[in-house]
Amino acid sequence: MNDSANDKPSSALFWGCFIALITTSFGFITRMFLLDDPTITTDLLHLDDAEVGMFKGIQIWPFAISIIGFSLIIDKVGYKFSMIFAAVCQVIWAIMGITGLSVAADNPELAKGLLFWGGLILALGNGTVEAFINPVVATIFDKDKTKWLNILHAGWPGGLVIAGVITIMLGETGWGLKLGIIIIPAVIYFLMLIRCQFPVQERVSAGVSYRDMLKEFGFGGAAVVAFLIFLQLDQTFPDNSVIFIFLCGGMAVALGAYTMSLGRPLMFVLILIMAPLATTEIGTDGWISGIMAGIVDFHAGWILVYTSVIMMVLRFFAGPIVHSMGPVKLLIASSVLAIAGLIALSGVSGVAMIFGAATLYALGKTFFWPTMLGIVSEQTPKGGALTLNSVSGIGMLAVGVLGFPYIGALQEKKAVSEVANVEAAATVPGLLENGQVTTSALEEKQIYYGTIKYQTWKADELDKLLEGQSDDAVAAINTAKDRSGQKALADMAIFPAIMLIAYIMIFLYFRSKGGYKPLELTESGAGSSEG
Repeated sequence: MNDSANDKPSSALFWGCFIALITTSFGFITRMFLLDDPTITTDLLHLDDAEVGMFKGIQIWPFAISIIGFSLIIDKVGYKFSMIFAAVCQVIWAIMGITGLSVAADNPELAKGLLFWGGLILALGNGTVEAFINPVVATIFDKDKTKWLNILHAGWPGGLVIAGVITIMLGETGWGLKLGIIIIPAVIYFLMLIRCQFPVQERVSAGVSYRDMLKEFGFGGAAVVAFLIFLQLDQTFPDNSVIFIFLCGGMAVALGAYTMSLGRPLMFVLILIMAPLATTEIGTDGWISGIMAGIVDFHAGWILVYTSVIMMVLRFFAGPIVHSMGPVKLLIASSVLAIAGLIALSGVSGVAMIFGAATLYALGKTFFWPTMLGIVSEQTPKGGALTLNSVSGIGMLAVGVLGFPYIGALQEKKAVSEVANVEAAATVPGLLENGQVTTSALEEKQIYYGTIKYQTWKADELDKLLEGQSDDAVAAINTAKDRSGQKALADMAIFPAIMLIAYIMIFLYFRSKGGYKPLELTESGAGSSEG
């Protein structure tokens, strides 16, 4: 371990970072539960599933802007300034969310604006939290990064558990109170960290130049970020495509020209993997309560709380697991478990079977995020805070821009196809044509220039078609529609399947090099040969 004074880091520094991460998950889960409440999204805001996905996405993709943006300047502005900015953003979100809900009945458009843009501010704050906590912990525990990053990131599921239980137990109590609980941990970590002395980042103390840091990221990494930011900006602010192309493309070209580097090939591969990884973990977590609500008789949020307890416990004891398996083998095993868990969740019923499948899924997703951070920190130490944080940022950007809307679109598609497969549907006049739902009952939608296309039911159209039909037929069709979201979980297994292939290739690459070995920076900034 080291810090600016070469002393043992204070426990307040680590635990303050831990509570800061807990705060981010407070904001995540309370807002996700809010957006899974049909009395809010359907009755007050009049949103379909894909549009809800965009509301969920707005609290995710700006995370990338702040985590990458602050990583570029954090050595200049300091960790403490970043911490203050993060806490302020989180408190502002709470105020906007509470205000939005208070005016929703009388002014739903204003409520939409406050809840949508408040999600953006929350994301900026949450991204800034990771911008400072990841390099701080990687620096003070520089000899055992993967272990301590796993322990640090136990704070994420820990916050999901605490805030999830509080939100569920409050029951019908006003949503304003539920959204406001984020202020408590925000104030706690602010008071803990405002008095702490932060360490000098590993890259800086080793004398690695700013340009050499950027070279690790390179044009390749910048191009991925630019593409994803363009998609989101163009969707959020239509009719400005040319401006956004020049802004986003210019950013990538400028960084490439400055560094004269495409970036580390391994870093580029890890960046690409973060898209399916983030969708597997964050995307599914964000939708799971809404998806399972029609399947269970209890509050579906307990499933997310349960999987988060497993994640929290295992991350605290990640050290022996990482040391025995190695990070890459651990990620391979995690991918297999995540595939099995999602497929199992898509078809189970009954409390015992649901929680059994959820256990598989939890075991799969537990080590994805922090272990990837550990690999990036160990393999690209010259990249400092930028490479360490950029993978998190790009993952959040990808799931916010594409992952959440895509999962929402999958559910809309399933809601249509599952109704078509019900035997009773053939007896309903005007519902089916050649075994498919009639186009007159559906609305064609698309997002991001047709990148995501889907069909959704026209408002109240299915209810109109079912008027006058037998109770058995109506029940069968509505049950199929309500449970269609669960079926979509099997389709989501494609994401960990992609990761599994990538991790096997990475494992073979390192084996050809003699095995996985972390790189270490010397005082001159040179690293050991790549393992």
